[in-house]
Parts: sequence; C-alpha cells; structure tokens
Amino acid sequence: MKQNFTVRQGALDGVEAFLAVAQHRSFRRASAELGVTPSAISQAVRALEARVGAVLFMRTTRSVGLTEAGERFLARARPAFEELVAASGAARELGQRPAGLLRLTVPRSVVPVLLEPLIASFCKAYPEIELELAASEELVDLAAGGFDAGIRLGQFIDPDMVAVRLTKPLPYVIVGSRAYLRRSGRPERPDDLRHHACLRLRRSNGGLAPWMLNDKGRSIEIAVSGPFIAYDFPSMLGAAVEGIGLAQVPAPLAAGAVKAGKLVQVLDAFAPMTPGVFLYYPSQRQIMPKLRAFIDHVKDRLDLAR
Repeated sequence: MKQNFTVRQGALDGVEAFLAVAQHRSFRRASAELGVTPSAISQAVRALEARVGAVLFMRTTRSVGLTEAGERFLARARPAFEELVAASGAARELGQRPAGLLRLTVPRSVVPVLLEPLIASFCKAYPEIELELAASEELVDLAAGGFDAGIRLGQFIDPDMVAVRLTKPLPYVIVGSRAYLRRSGRPERPDDLRHHACLRLRRSNGGLAPWMLNDKGRSIEIAVSGPFIAYDFPSMLGAAVEGIGLAQVPAPLAAGAVKAGKLVQVLDAFAPMTPGVFLYYPSQRQIMPKLRAFIDHVKDRLDLAR
C-alpha cells in the first residue's frame, strides 16, 4: 500500500539548537555559538522535545547530559543536519557563480549556424560549466525534460516564456539546385510553385508546415506537394542540394550552400520574414549564473541582438 509522506511544518525547528547543546553540553555555550539568548535555546529545545514526544536532555543546576532518547536522536539528526547544511551550500554556490550542468534543447539547424562556432570559446571561458546540447525538433517541456533553456524560432515559443533575442528577424528563402532549375524551370510567381517539386517539413505535432510567402505585405499560404518530407531543416536542405526539389528554409541555414554555388535562391521578392531565433526559459525571480553567462557570451560573440 502506498504511504502518504509529509513533512510537518516546523519539523526541523529546534534541531540546530539541540545539536549545539549536545555538542557543548551547555545551554549557555550553545546560545553564544548561535548568537541567541539561553532562554531562546531552552524554549527551542523544549518545543522539539514536545514534538518528538521524549525528553532529550537530563538537566541539573551544574550539568547537561543526553538521555537515551537524546542519544538516539543525536545519532540520526547530526549527520542528516550536516547533509542539509552541505546541500544548502552546494545550491547557494550555483546561485552565485557560473558553474554546474547547463542543459539546452535546440533544433539541429541551430547548432552549426549559431552554436558550433561558440561552443569551444564558451567552454574555455567557463570551465566550471558543463554544456549539454540536446538537438531535437520537438518542442519539449523544459521543466519535465530537465532543461535550463531552449532555442527556437520566435513563432514557436509560448508567450509565458522569457525570450532573449539571439538573431535579428530573418527571411525564409526558397532554394533549389542548378540541376533542378535546369530540369524544371525557375519559378517567377508564387502560383508557379504548384507545378514544382516542393520539399516539405513535418512538425513535431505531426502536421505538415505550409509554405508561407509575402506578396507586397500580404501574407499568403501556398499548397505545395513534392516527393520528400523531412523532420528538420538540415535534411530538407540536403535533399535540395541533391536536386530532389525546392526547399523553403531560414536564410542563414542556406547561406553556405548558396555561396558555394550548390543552391540558388528564387522568388526572393516574396520571401517572408520571421521573428528570428530566441533563447527562452521559464519565468524565474533570478536567472541562474550559468545561463546568464551563456546568454551574454552568445550575444557578445555574435553581436546579433543589436
């Protein structure tokens, strides 16, 4: 049978006073160590004895000793209290300096474009931080997954998250290989896409992402079809390089292949803008130093937030 477990309010009250008296065998010396009056120490111990249901000290006018119940309580309470003090110190240390494990969930496409150039410099600048990147297209629950933060395109971030801009707004571009364009022709208008092989992206919720374009400030959605469906932008881009069809991807992701001549941009006049890439995390009263160090490092090195 499952047992209900609760810690009563104030269950730890008086334990520190008890331990100090047990160590010094004196209420007066215990009060001096803890910086309170002997009367306060005495009241705390009496309240603890009442909750425990046993007398813990034998008191005379000249000495203080432990009862058998007190000895048993001391044997279990002292190491437990020392562990609590150590746990508080360990947690406080992480709250005061950049250290510990920093876990981020990021899309695969962000790693080579934004993060890969910065990983080495960040790890060198903050040797006490262990950086863990979980590359996934899935929009995971940060708390349930044990992540400190995530990185995503702005349109996919929940409004209740704190979002920190990592890039300026960026366009979605349509690209194709030279071989594909020679074979199928170059689209000149959005409607031309209906007659092209268009590579599509399946979102983490199972739906296919539509192709969005901008026609003189008017957002339009094009129903496209094609021979290949990917679960992430890098796979879609690789298929476009191989000449399978046209792909619509964030401009920074395609920039290298375009510069190398592997891909050609088309329909640039109709490219829609996206909010850009953001780091996001749950609202907290105080951001942990390890996460603040990462945010500052990325913004300073890439100079993208200005």
